[in-house]
Amino acid sequence: MIRVSVHAEPIDIAAALAEAEVPGAGGIATFTGIVRADDGVSVLELEHYPGATEAALEALADQAAERWALRAVTIIHRVGAMVPGDRIVFIATAAAHRAPALDACAYLIDRLKTDAPFWKREMTGGDARWVDARDSDDAAAARWASKTD
Repeated sequence: MIRVSVHAEPIDIAAALAEAEVPGAGGIATFTGIVRADDGVSVLELEHYPGATEAALEALADQAAERWALRAVTIIHRVGAMVPGDRIVFIATAAAHRAPALDACAYLIDRLKTDAPFWKREMTGGDARWVDARDSDDAAAARWASKTD
């Protein structure tokens, strides 16, 4: 089962986790991303291209499910305005055993940072700035190209 959702509403972690608890899953790994207040950020706005964003996330989920024989994948990503402390992303991967669930979860967050079409704008005081991609995100995603399971 693959579930992908992109929306402005807060993420209900309990409900999302319950969906990943499927028969045959002996290990479920999760990642929750939280908006940080780095450098005085008061608001983080995420924009996306509807349709394209969901398709990109579904493609990543399909790749992970095939690579690690996952029983379930959930990717929930928020868009719109968020403040520090808000949940921005939730990923759950379920597999027969813990190792593939953990690896798949790490893979998805690393690849999501580089492959999903989101645009970030940070508000600090009265200023706003678009956030550029980080070299560290590219390096994290690239490590999966050379790894074997």
